[in-house]
Amino acid sequence: MTEKIHQTLRDSKAARWTALAVVAFTMLCGYFLTDVMAPLKPMLEKELLWTSTDYGIFTSAYGWFNVFLLMLIFGGIILDKMGVRFTGLGACILMVIGCTIKYGAVSGLIPLEGTVIAGMKGQVAIAALGYAIFGVGVEIAGITVSKIIVKWFKGYEMALAMGLEMATARLGTMLAMSVTVPFANFCGSISAPILLCLVMLCIGLIAFFIYTLMDRKLEASIGKDEASADDAFRLSDIMLIVRNKGFWLIALLCVLFYSAVFPFLKYATDLMVNKYEVDPELAGIIPSLLPLGTLFLTPFFGNLYDRHGKGATIMLIGAVMLIGVHALFALPLLNYWWFATIIMIVLGIAFSLVPSAMWPSVPKIIPEKQLGTAYALIFWVQNWGLMGVPALIGWVLDRYCKLSGEGQPAYDYTLPMTIFACFGVLALIIALMLKAEDKKKGYGLEEANIKQ
Repeated sequence: MTEKIHQTLRDSKAARWTALAVVAFTMLCGYFLTDVMAPLKPMLEKELLWTSTDYGIFTSAYGWFNVFLLMLIFGGIILDKMGVRFTGLGACILMVIGCTIKYGAVSGLIPLEGTVIAGMKGQVAIAALGYAIFGVGVEIAGITVSKIIVKWFKGYEMALAMGLEMATARLGTMLAMSVTVPFANFCGSISAPILLCLVMLCIGLIAFFIYTLMDRKLEASIGKDEASADDAFRLSDIMLIVRNKGFWLIALLCVLFYSAVFPFLKYATDLMVNKYEVDPELAGIIPSLLPLGTLFLTPFFGNLYDRHGKGATIMLIGAVMLIGVHALFALPLLNYWWFATIIMIVLGIAFSLVPSAMWPSVPKIIPEKQLGTAYALIFWVQNWGLMGVPALIGWVLDRYCKLSGEGQPAYDYTLPMTIFACFGVLALIIALMLKAEDKKKGYGLEEANIKQ
């Protein structure tokens, strides 16, 4: 009877789904700012005279501190040592600070005209600094939320919960893609969408503070002995994680898959304008279909994994679809908006398949007390791609793909899309290796998450 009382809060569907809703909203706010500049690329080139290289450098700043200063890894260690409340609140505050700096640079509140910082335009450099600080916050928030979901849903609908959280976060991406340009035009300011993001991030910070109150009640209902199990993490556990082949296969699949999706989204609106001749004010609507599709499909595939398993197979299918999508974007045929829309919907399905199985698979490979650091290491590897690929694509566009024309620059996107397709091929190879490793080690990736 005592054990049942101790587990009552976590066993309550209402409690665990409410906790999920609160932290998912915080991530929605974070993802809005993550992608808010993507639809603005043509406006940045026209109004602020940025080049594709400037834009690529700015976008790559997301991973600067996470990769080179190892902030994500430190964040994961802090998460395992200090818990989700302390780490999550700190991450939310970093997001607000980063967004404030970015807004100050783009809006002109920070006087930077004619300045050069570290070889970059002053405005680009300070906006990138803000984005880098925000990147630390949103990535640490991401690993914190992943551990929160494991904390509340282990043995229950964990993949479904992760799928719903990702779907809600992708709603932020959808809003960024679809409303940013119209909102900027309505307000008559390219910085107005960033100010909207800042307001939303402040609301997200308040939401996470509300979650911390729920987390205290959860730990009180669990009891001291079980709650303290999370504190058993030791620095030596890092070596146990990095010696695990299954961990590295998940990490490599993550960086390859996300390198073919998130950096693509940064340029997708520009692709619609240049290849498919979509009106710049409407061009963001087509890429917004990708996160819209994940809103429904990621929870669907997560629920499928929870009840029927086949996690490794799901990741394989997603990688194959990713290759097909980028190959079709690269081919010089059917340059019509309706064809681009169909391909984007297929990419949305692939983007739902892989994460819905990948993230819930990590707790099957890594012990719970090491999860924060494991997720942080995976996100760190992922950030190499999120940092390097956008800069690479921007450089390739300026160096090899610029077309002669009047007004703002025009580009041929064949080579960049071929690069994205190559990431898909590598992701497929890693997915095959992961399935073989699961069969060898018996991680249970093909088994259902809900225990009968």
